[in-house]
Amino acid sequence: MEKKRVFLTRRLHDFALKELKKKYQIEIHSGKIPIPKNILKNKIKTVDGLICFPYDKIDSKMMDLAPNLKVISTYSVGFDHINIDHAKKRKIRVGYTPEVLTDATADLAFALMIDVIRRVSEGDRIIRDGKWRIIYGAYDYVGLDLQGKTLGILGLGRIGKTLAKRANAFDMKLVYHNRKRVSKTKEKTLGVKYVSFEKLVTQSDIISIHVPHTNETDQMFDMKVFKKMKKTAFLINTSRGKIVNEKDLVTALKKKIIAGAGLDVFESEPINKKHPLVKLQNVVLAPHIGSSTKETRAKMAEITVKNLNLGMNGKKPIYSVGY
Repeated sequence: MEKKRVFLTRRLHDFALKELKKKYQIEIHSGKIPIPKNILKNKIKTVDGLICFPYDKIDSKMMDLAPNLKVISTYSVGFDHINIDHAKKRKIRVGYTPEVLTDATADLAFALMIDVIRRVSEGDRIIRDGKWRIIYGAYDYVGLDLQGKTLGILGLGRIGKTLAKRANAFDMKLVYHNRKRVSKTKEKTLGVKYVSFEKLVTQSDIISIHVPHTNETDQMFDMKVFKKMKKTAFLINTSRGKIVNEKDLVTALKKKIIAGAGLDVFESEPINKKHPLVKLQNVVLAPHIGSSTKETRAKMAEITVKNLNLGMNGKKPIYSVGY
């Protein structure tokens, strides 16, 4: 019997590919990343399974080119790049990799927070550019303490809860806003207080975003919101770039409407050295590496393959969305 066909829009770990080759005919895109749309359109036509990445747009038109498609397994915690409603209509299983990257992403959010508040990367640039010429005095090049600051967590899901645990160790005050308030027992355990979005924006010294990109959260942080934040406040985003209006953020940072930002995600990725954010000193930038630890990436590959295998057999993936 001929093996079923699986297409990967990018290479996975060797152990994952070895596992896939045992069961399927696999083909891996090795050219430009993200895979050009015209190439994906051509390749998807004959496949039974697809392994994709968060920057591969799998819309209804793309799915309808693949009459045999049984499962889409995405190597990501997010799935906003996939038309879930259409996948459900077509009875295509969709798997994703949420829980395994919780710690890594929370750690990076906290790292960005410490970095921008203590001005670590800024200092690194000063030294590398040969600008550290005197020993700093009492008022020179000062950062801020984390202790006693109010951290506003937008989205108290897996990553938001894990960030709260990290912040508690630094004696921070924690407030959160969520679509649905968590139990009072959980609030007490995490040391968090529920507030409205309005209060989270106005009361927080640091806001960390941990919500998915949806129609409701698209461009959620714009100039109207930035003007309500404290002038001394910082914004941290390790979720999705399109939640923040980047043009407004640049203006807010330039005009010191807010004090600074730590960003791992952007409206359009990758960004280059000509991007306006790159020219600003009061922002720390990371190249979308929230899940980028050796251990986490390997676990993601493992789950991606398991999700695919289950979907190919007509079963729900370990982490499933939609049908």
